[in-house]
Amino acid sequence: MLDSHRLLEIEEDSIIFSFFKRVGALSGTARKVLEVLSGKTVTPPPIWLMRQAGRYLPEYRETRAKAGSFLDLCYTPDFAVEVTLQPIRRYGFDAAILFSDILVIPDALKRNVRFTEGHGPQMDPIDADGIRALKTDGFMTHLAPVIETVRHLRLELPAETTLLGFCGAPWTVATYMIAGHGTPDQAPARLFAYRDPEAFDHLLDVLSDMSAVYLVAQIDAGADAVQIFDSWAGVLGEEEFERFCVRPMARIIASVKAQRPSAKVIAFAKGAGYLLRDYRQKTGADAIGLDWTVPLHFAAELQKDGPVQGNLDPMRVVAGGRALEEGIDRILDALGHGPLIFNLGHGITPQANPDTVTALVDRVRSRGA
Repeated sequence: MLDSHRLLEIEEDSIIFSFFKRVGALSGTARKVLEVLSGKTVTPPPIWLMRQAGRYLPEYRETRAKAGSFLDLCYTPDFAVEVTLQPIRRYGFDAAILFSDILVIPDALKRNVRFTEGHGPQMDPIDADGIRALKTDGFMTHLAPVIETVRHLRLELPAETTLLGFCGAPWTVATYMIAGHGTPDQAPARLFAYRDPEAFDHLLDVLSDMSAVYLVAQIDAGADAVQIFDSWAGVLGEEEFERFCVRPMARIIASVKAQRPSAKVIAFAKGAGYLLRDYRQKTGADAIGLDWTVPLHFAAELQKDGPVQGNLDPMRVVAGGRALEEGIDRILDALGHGPLIFNLGHGITPQANPDTVTALVDRVRSRGA
């Protein structure tokens, strides 16, 4: 059961949501990312970068040191707002994405989530009995600081900047919950799903329903749109992708849109490749994210059905120079004449030079301006 007070909270938050939307409409300022999510072609395309608030920025590293632990950075609105705004101040990106982490959901389930330097995220691994014993009551109380961050961000961001909320997709979150940490090919989760399919399906359903509630709360607090990250979709076969990625994603999106019909959702299934051919139709996503391995001719086919986002290799940002310029130009030549949100094929890495990001933004915005 979800929180008994959630209906009242959603009604109260929807008043705030309506206020923010009215303010945006009255300002007359177009939010370009939202225009693309509605199917419009914008030239030059709007741009933001996954992990744009991150360790490549010196101001982020300074704030991160002040915050203490990584979770303290995520759960302290003053810090989370600050790091979200830093790349907007520096680059003027067309969207800000809430600074948080996909693992706040298992943290709200009391899985002892922790981030250790040099080891990545860790938590207590869960088994079938633990899955059946999961209690979701009160989980949004745990995530209240994140929702407070969203409220503050919408007030502080420029009127023209789209605010994106997000969560992790159930499959990707489940892989960490099963293994207790990240693994190269998510073999522990795949094996668990084969051995105890009923328990695994139950875990995906629990995570799907929690994620929908969480995303609606972000939208009501001022997020213009949301992205769902399925970072480990690429390790699955066709049948498993359908069951573990498509079905939960469709469940979340259907729930969000049933509650907030105007909500816009970007679905990013990294590594899914050809399986993206009907991913938009099966999930109900408004836009689909593309990683850098998706061929541009295939991306152009996908774009015929609606907006796409991506798909520059993050290593081109590290390389800079001609490699960066050629990568940008190829994407704009192939996809710039349709609904495109320019982004990377995954998150920007700590090795990226902030000045190179400036060059990236300038080149994208110089095309067709």
